[in-house]
Amino acid sequence: MFHDISIEELRSLKNNNELTVIDVRSQSEYKDATIPGSINIPFFNDDERAEIGTIYKQISPQAAKERGLEIMSAKLPGFVKEFAKLNGKKAVFCWRGGMRSKTTATVLGLMGINVFRLNGGYRSYRNWVVDTLETFELRPKAYILNGYTGSGKTTILHRLDQEGYPVLDLEGLAKHRGSIFGQIGLEPNNQKTFDAQLLEEILSLNHSPYILFEGESKRIGKVSLPDFLIEKKEQGVQLFIEIPIEERVRHILEDYQPWNYEKECFEAFSRIKRRIHTPIANKIETDLKLGDYSSAVKLLLEYYYDPLYEHTAEQYPEKSKIYIKAKNVEEAIKHIRDQLSVKLI
Repeated sequence: MFHDISIEELRSLKNNNELTVIDVRSQSEYKDATIPGSINIPFFNDDERAEIGTIYKQISPQAAKERGLEIMSAKLPGFVKEFAKLNGKKAVFCWRGGMRSKTTATVLGLMGINVFRLNGGYRSYRNWVVDTLETFELRPKAYILNGYTGSGKTTILHRLDQEGYPVLDLEGLAKHRGSIFGQIGLEPNNQKTFDAQLLEEILSLNHSPYILFEGESKRIGKVSLPDFLIEKKEQGVQLFIEIPIEERVRHILEDYQPWNYEKECFEAFSRIKRRIHTPIANKIETDLKLGDYSSAVKLLLEYYYDPLYEHTAEQYPEKSKIYIKAKNVEEAIKHIRDQLSVKLI
């Protein structure tokens, strides 16, 4: 009554906009990690899943199945209606292609709604992601965007992406800005979500003649970059953006809006305070308390972030570096376009 499909078949249909992928696991499982682009129609919610799990462990598997049937019977009409609202081909998956997805596909088939089921469920998808990343060969030539903190690198990448350039936004995939203050106002992704989204992105970009991404360290927030991406970064053409510090301060204030996250800013600063010369650290702390964020950011750049950047920049040979001096982001984007145009002729 239903047909199992492989990950490759599922991705092919989904990428051609021929398939809606439905995760029938609980809300917390879906939030933790899922197949990119899927929607959530849970077979059991979190409380129901926890109850059935307890019965399974403390009483018996059969008792758990009976309780699961009782719960599902009461909510079945609404569950089926959610699927009936979706047009076109559909595929369902649960954790390992077991009871939840099999029962879903069977019941929907009885109601005249035919769906595919992902063979092996989310677990097989996660294994495929990990295995693929371990052996992935990123073919395009790499242009790496470097620059002092606040140079507008993320803004530059977003603009170039909107213009159709092949851009990989690693901080966007991690949902973290890559510094000690990087998760302020954001909810960072975990490794599973990052890996899945990264793989989808690089697969779509792997036929491009070149690729642009920021010169990140091995870790961005909660996630680690795969080794092949670090190697590609180190082998790439290094574009170093240089804009005035006043512009950099303005970018940081616009991006982070510290006045809305005073507590988080103090907590982040406390983790690096001891690494900064004491009088300067005390001045930064005072500025933060008084709400003089421009002064605090400028001092952080001059006495903490800029020295770190200069140390990193020294690791690359001069022959791999291209310096882009600009008054602002707009001018920097123009220079980068010119560099890419020249290199591709």
